Amino acid sequence: MELNVNTVYTTVLSILNKEQRGYMTPDEFNKVATQVQLQIFESFFDDLNQFLRMPKTDEEFASRVNHIEEEIQNFEEYKSASSHTNGTYGFPQDSNNKNEVYRLGSVYFNAVPGTPQIELVNRKEYKQQLMSPLTQPSKKFPIAILKGDAVEVFPKVTTFNPVRSTNADDVKFSYIRKPKDVRWGYTIGSLNQYLYDATVYNPATSVGGAGSTQFEIDSSQQTRVILEILKYSGVIIRDPQIVQAAQQELIQEEANEKR
Repeated sequence: MELNVNTVYTTVLSILNKEQRGYMTPDEFNKVATQVQLQIFESFFDDLNQFLRMPKTDEEFASRVNHIEEEIQNFEEYKSASSHTNGTYGFPQDSNNKNEVYRLGSVYFNAVPGTPQIELVNRKEYKQQLMSPLTQPSKKFPIAILKGDAVEVFPKVTTFNPVRSTNADDVKFSYIRKPKDVRWGYTIGSLNQYLYDATVYNPATSVGGAGSTQFEIDSSQQTRVILEILKYSGVIIRDPQIVQAAQQELIQEEANEKR
């Protein structure tokens, strides 16, 4: 179950107000919450590697691995390229036209039915394969070179089908995307106060601060998220005690999770 952005923001404000430590504006919260979610998301991969190296001795361990794998699976995508230019296919993009590929899995060539996945090689390996007729790329064994946020596929579609124009759907990517930016949306009340707006944020139609985007990590991460935000909030309001207290709680929380 996803973590509710309003629950997190109101909890953070409640703690700050209770301790009379200051205030976080929605804009400050959204920036910090987005960073915290990305930070926790990236930690899933390190945690998974750590748990996989541990002896498989009990059921509790298996459940931890399963939980992290389930967290990661929520971000798995299979989409067509976002663009194409002379055999170069851009990574899929999010609604803000930004590259959303965090970790690339496999690349598939749909221009030829039944074609296996594309082999990703570096430029040196590509040149070596061209030197032998047996290893040259073909429509049955295509290869690709990474070029920033894109891949260049060989052979070109027009090489074996001159009358066919290429398009972005020729190539599909299997990958893990980045989490969407967190957003606590709001409208302005009669007293100029911020009122939570639970409608889904749409960059094309949402006006001003309206529209929210929920956390995409599981609600089981709520404590960790709140503590991390409090740690950052201590920097924002220049209160080292908030930073120290949140840091101590985080260390204890992480130690409990790995027991």
